[in-house]
Amino acid sequence: MLRAAWQIAPSNQMAEQLQRLRDASPELIRTALLDEHRRWVGTPYVLGGEGFQGIDCSALVQRVFNEAFALPLPRTTDDQVLEGQRIDRDSLRAGDLVFFRPPGPYNHVGIYVGGGRFLHASSSQGVIISRLNNVYWQRYYWQARRPTTLTELAQRARQYRLSRAG
Repeated sequence: MLRAAWQIAPSNQMAEQLQRLRDASPELIRTALLDEHRRWVGTPYVLGGEGFQGIDCSALVQRVFNEAFALPLPRTTDDQVLEGQRIDRDSLRAGDLVFFRPPGPYNHVGIYVGGGRFLHASSSQGVIISRLNNVYWQRYYWQARRPTTLTELAQRARQYRLSRAG
């Protein structure tokens, strides 16, 4: 039996909306992350810190994901590295977690924002965006993880933006 065009249109419209969301996902996520960077930039690094007076790398990641995406993540780097799916460095997309094993007792985590850069709480410079191909970070790169699908992250970013606007 043939369906009338008006019966098919809602499905087509929904498919088109989903495709537009998928296409916009990286930019929505990147924008949300850069908004969070503007809020946190210059906040000093403090081991165990969790706020604007001082924050460490894993607390920054936890706060950014909670505040920009309403997505809870564990508090520590050791627990965050168990989240989601491990991905290849060549597959990095905005919103992926990047992990490092620098010298010393602690691992380090940041959030990939695209363009070869990541947002993190640097022990020497506070909250900044750094290049992944920096000699230091390249040397100690460990792995990357995608805590949730990029489509879900973009939907969460969009919902958050709408809630703040209204």
